[in-house]
Amino acid sequence: MDYFHVENLSISFGGLKAVNNISFSAEKNKIFSIIGPNGSGKTTIFNLISGIYKPDAGKVMLEGEELVGKTPDRIAKRGIARTFQNIELFGNATVMDNLMLGRHIHMKTGVFGGAFMWGRRSRAAREEIANREIVEGIIDFLELQSVRDSFVNSLAYGKRKLVELGRALALEPKILLLDEPSAGMNTEEKEDLNIWIKDIQEDYQVTILLIEHDMNMIMGISDHVFAMNQGEKITEGPPLEVQRHPEVIKAYLGEEDV
Repeated sequence: MDYFHVENLSISFGGLKAVNNISFSAEKNKIFSIIGPNGSGKTTIFNLISGIYKPDAGKVMLEGEELVGKTPDRIAKRGIARTFQNIELFGNATVMDNLMLGRHIHMKTGVFGGAFMWGRRSRAAREEIANREIVEGIIDFLELQSVRDSFVNSLAYGKRKLVELGRALALEPKILLLDEPSAGMNTEEKEDLNIWIKDIQEDYQVTILLIEHDMNMIMGISDHVFAMNQGEKITEGPPLEVQRHPEVIKAYLGEEDV
């Protein structure tokens, strides 16, 4: 049985096939990258996996359990977390508060108010301490100590991307969906991100699905690459093999360059 499997996934918008009969499997604790030109359907696949969209057809399976039809919060509880192309954070909250919000699916007494509810104070306090310890570990891991109490909207773009990555990690995911994580980062930040993604794979034992336009990153950290264009699969396989595929080159560079 495949650890994570997408089978014959399809969805149309206004008669246009955004994703057409896509199937792939991702191995446990591996980095599975999806590449393709803008508009090829990559982010739509993430939206289907995370329950934002419901497919016209197909299955999304995690450890043998069907996820299609479940709400996004139920899918998150099952172990799928994601980041977005456009950062989805609370700008007027601190880094710590944003990461604590990532713990919400594991908290029985609420994110903030539970500690003050009569008769549940002790349990809620213990729960908050445990969750804060997990978040503090993520802050140390991503080297966010210097900004832990800063408001997110005061941070540089690259730091905000790291906070969003940290919030996804706070859900303790089995599958981590990273949508253009290096977008807007400078060269040094991208190099650090490469290291963090590999460390997440190894230290957190997470399967990572990665959408990324930076081909140096794709070639450097991916275990397996799936290439698509116009909603359909081109090819998949080891990074170098996919990179050299003539249809992949054509999709990125155009017919004349090929």
